[in-house]
Amino acid sequence: MWAEWIEDYFDGIHRALEALPRKALLQIIAQIEAAARDGHMIFLCGNGGSAATASHFACDLAKGARRPGAPVIRAIALTDNVPLLTAWANDTEYRHVFAEQLRPLVRPGDLVIAISGSGNSPNVLEAVRVAREAGAFTIGLTGFQGGKLRELVDLCLIVPSACMEQIEDVHLILQHTITTVLRRTWENAFVVAPILQEEPMPDASRIPGS
Repeated sequence: MWAEWIEDYFDGIHRALEALPRKALLQIIAQIEAAARDGHMIFLCGNGGSAATASHFACDLAKGARRPGAPVIRAIALTDNVPLLTAWANDTEYRHVFAEQLRPLVRPGDLVIAISGSGNSPNVLEAVRVAREAGAFTIGLTGFQGGKLRELVDLCLIVPSACMEQIEDVHLILQHTITTVLRRTWENAFVVAPILQEEPMPDASRIPGS
C-alpha cells in the first residue's frame, strides 16, 4: 500500500509539471531578468511552506544565479526578518506583516513575488496591494484555481493541482528552474570567470609585525 501511495504522489507531481503553463513561466523569467538589468529590487513573501520557498528563492536568485559580469539580482525575502515580522504581528495584525515591511522599501519598477498555495492568504494579498500602489510589478505563484491572488497580480502562474503538498513541491521546482535558466543565460552572455580563485597563503615572515 505504501508503494502505491508513493507512486500516486509522484504521478501527481508529474501531471502538474506536464500541465504547467510554460508561457507564464517564460514571462516570469523575463520579468526577473529585466528587473536585474535595470537594478530593481525583488521582494518575496509567503506563509508556512511558501515562506520557506520565498527564503530559498531569494537565496538562489541572489547567489545561485550570480555570474561575474552579469547583472546582480537584488532579492529580499520578507519572511526572513523575524523580529520585524513578529513586531508587526504583535502590535497590529498578522495580515500586515509583509505589507508594512514592504511599504518603505518598494519602488516603481520593483518586482514582488507572492507565493500562496491557496491564493487566499490575507497577508500575501495585502502585500500585493501595497506593491501595486507603489507601481511595482506583481507576480503570483499559486495553485488550485488561483484564489484571490489570481486577479490581483499582474502575472500569475497557477500550478494545476488540488494537492497543497504537490503545489508546494512544484513551486520549489519552479524557483530552481528560474534560477537555472537565468544562470545559463548569463553564462552564455558574459565572460565567465571562476567565482573563487585559489591563491597561495601569504608568507607570515614577510608580513610586518608578524
